[in-house]
Amino acid sequence: MVNRKDLNPDASAQAAFGARLRSSREVRGWTQDDLSARMGISSGHISGVETTRKSPSLRFAKAADGVFGMAGMVDTFERQWHEMHNGSLLEGYPEYVGYEARAAEIRLFESGLIPGLLQTPEYAAALEASNVRRGSITAEQAQERVTFLIERQAALARPLPPLLFVVLDESCIRRPIGGHEVMDRQLARLVEFAEESNTVFQLAPYAIGEERPFNRLVNLLTLSDRSVFSYVESQTHGHLDRELNSVVPLLRAYHQMQAHALSQAASVDMITQTRKGTL
Repeated sequence: MVNRKDLNPDASAQAAFGARLRSSREVRGWTQDDLSARMGISSGHISGVETTRKSPSLRFAKAADGVFGMAGMVDTFERQWHEMHNGSLLEGYPEYVGYEARAAEIRLFESGLIPGLLQTPEYAAALEASNVRRGSITAEQAQERVTFLIERQAALARPLPPLLFVVLDESCIRRPIGGHEVMDRQLARLVEFAEESNTVFQLAPYAIGEERPFNRLVNLLTLSDRSVFSYVESQTHGHLDRELNSVVPLLRAYHQMQAHALSQAASVDMITQTRKGTL
């Protein structure tokens, strides 16, 4: 082929994505026009992604998975896209998000910060802006993270949404992020979340002391086949686990924590009083 550009998948994560897209296309004997018709994306854009002149979007990655029959698998284009945008910061996170979008039940615990699934765009943007100021990410990466978070939240708005159980340490509502207005809107979002039909929301107050079993984010997923997964994070790493002998103790500890946490009504009342500045 006269104008065919050689691809080096080792050059960058984007190059690896483009090379994989081309090889997946060519092994099926498809031209870029053929793939364009199947994906509903212009052949010029497909060419740009294959040769790294254009960066793939999350929508592009999901469309590729659909066309190549990879939706629901582990090593998807969507997972590769997430790895491109999250790098090695959170190992296991892209795979976790794929399972989260299909979970029947989601259990979350967080300390210090509102978890991503409950964050308002303004709260998320304030957190990413601080990362930009520290020089850990670029402004473009910050925007990509916020956009990804919004898309991750939207993935749960399906005809039969998952049951969401959330326990937040009291520090999550006490730590001011983004100024008064941003924090007030975030607290209002928590109240709205508690009112949804598929949610259970509780605060773990400081008073429960050592009865709080977790010191950092813990996510627990139950899929429709009743298989269970856990995902935990440190400052720089994430770990996805599906082994029953390690996941079940986390589930047990989560249920025990719920017994010590405030009721949903008491949790909403604490947030309401916090917004009024009376606590």
